[in-house]
Amino acid sequence: MPMPAPACKPLEVLMVSTSYPSDLSDWRGLFIRHLSDALARRDDLGVRLWAPPGETHSKIRAAATPDESDWLAELMRKGGIAHLLRSSGPNGLLHAARLLRFLRSTYQRNRDIDVHHINWLQNALPLPADTTPALITVLGTDMQLLRLPFMRTLLRRSLRRRRVAVCPNAEWMVPELTRAFGDLATIRFVPFGIDPGWFALERSFQNEPRPKWLAVTRLTRAKLGPLFEWCAPLFHDQRRELHLFGPMQEQVDVPQWVHYHGPASPAQLMNDWFPQAHGLITLSQHAEGRPQVMLEAMAAGLPIIASRLPAHENIVFHDETGWLCDKDQDVGAAFARFETPEPNLRAGHAARTWAAREIGTWDDCAARYTAIYRQLLEGRCK
Repeated sequence: MPMPAPACKPLEVLMVSTSYPSDLSDWRGLFIRHLSDALARRDDLGVRLWAPPGETHSKIRAAATPDESDWLAELMRKGGIAHLLRSSGPNGLLHAARLLRFLRSTYQRNRDIDVHHINWLQNALPLPADTTPALITVLGTDMQLLRLPFMRTLLRRSLRRRRVAVCPNAEWMVPELTRAFGDLATIRFVPFGIDPGWFALERSFQNEPRPKWLAVTRLTRAKLGPLFEWCAPLFHDQRRELHLFGPMQEQVDVPQWVHYHGPASPAQLMNDWFPQAHGLITLSQHAEGRPQVMLEAMAAGLPIIASRLPAHENIVFHDETGWLCDKDQDVGAAFARFETPEPNLRAGHAARTWAAREIGTWDDCAARYTAIYRQLLEGRCK
């Protein structure tokens, strides 16, 4: 009679991230908090986290030294490594070099792990020359950095001799990543999750005397796109209101007709703003991955008005879950459609149904990643 297979002991995972919120009211890198918490809730994983300091799940072990933690906190205060590389020239390159040194030391200190979980491609550059498998998440910013001179060559060197899964959070990235790394790694689209609270939100927008539309974004020219220019004729008479939330990361002149609130916590958006909103609008021209706030808005039952980008076309289905815009007249047509209660509710219901079916919660996301960890280890118990 064959002996039963031994039970697998928990895998030891080292997760690295250069963004992390100080607490749940902090918008910066909040998705990393949700993801790491979901992984820590699993009985089959042990999680070490190298990230800026902040509240964590009780089962997570901090992997950063005090010096690294202090430096990462200062990096967050300055807007993050991607922002510094875009805006600070040589100073940004100096920060990137120090980040890579810290990461190299972190990887060397944690050679006893089973799997690396690396958030953002550039953080894989200093991986040691060993065979420890790696799962690497990819966001929209990574696709811009991938076009820097020698970046692909350096990354390919880091990925050799180990089993690797490169996991973008949006399908549109898969073809380019396959061309760059498909001979060295498995390329697999893995969506992030959504906090269950968004699915439970109840809307009351019908009670508002003027339609309220929300824009939630970092304030840069690329992220805003033509939002102000296209919307000005539609808001100047105050028959409807545009409420803008997000940090000012470039010097942007916000028109007087815009209600600008600065950064807002997810709890503020969930409790105070999303219930009364007619919908979310984004006219970004930035290289988006799959914007988390759009997924949360869909889970909350809000229609989405969005610019026609690959990242938006994969989640906003025209006149079903929202409206895709190529020109300024499209925004007016979207308002005409979704400021009527029945089409608004119908699109919101379709958006919520799609988000529940295709995305799910953070626990669903953690299960997807754990399955890939096991596949990278060839299904063997560790």
